[in-house]
Amino acid sequence: MMLRPEEITTNFLHELDKHIADIASGKTDVFYEIHDFASILCIHPVHLSNTVKQVTGKAPCDHCEGKLALVAKELLESADMTITQIAHRLTYDAPSFTKFFKKYVGQTPSSYKRSQASLKSAG
Repeated sequence: MMLRPEEITTNFLHELDKHIADIASGKTDVFYEIHDFASILCIHPVHLSNTVKQVTGKAPCDHCEGKLALVAKELLESADMTITQIAHRLTYDAPSFTKFFKKYVGQTPSSYKRSQASLKSAG
């Protein structure tokens, strides 16, 4: 039987995955904040935040940004979209997206896209 903290965390991660899929597909252009997820799960935002951090060792925002970075990489690798279009799809302006992406991936979106294109052409 799953303990309540693990259940809350599992439910949060599930809702986060669903929401990020909606963002990536363009179904929504509003990124939820912690209070939105807490409302979906019918718990207080502070309780959600503390519980996720207790169970995973990472704050909810770290989970959000990590998953967004993965989606950003997928879009840069496969989508016929400009970096600005990808930034807007993921609810960023272009400069903020570049800063976010570089922080999580270690290179700019344009250099990542170039490196992926050269890997494809080499393979």
